Amino acid sequence: MSNLTLSLDEELLRRARMRALERGTSVNALVREYLEDFAGDSPAREGIREFLALARGTSASSGAGGRAWTRDGVHGR
Repeated sequence: MSNLTLSLDEELLRRARMRALERGTSVNALVREYLEDFAGDSPAREGIREFLALARGTSASSGAGGRAWTRDGVHGR
């Protein structure tokens, strides 16, 4: 793992540390998560890609006219 040095205003870093503390994490972890997301390498982004690939591969459809759901029909009344 590589290190990165940032130059930040002291007040900005203080506020960032307070917000990170409120979330139960660190500024370092927040920056790492942001960069993972920015670079397109986050686990959440990969999960979304996998879900969309599965959805494209299914034949489920609402049809040309869509579905007309009714409250009674959904609840079997």
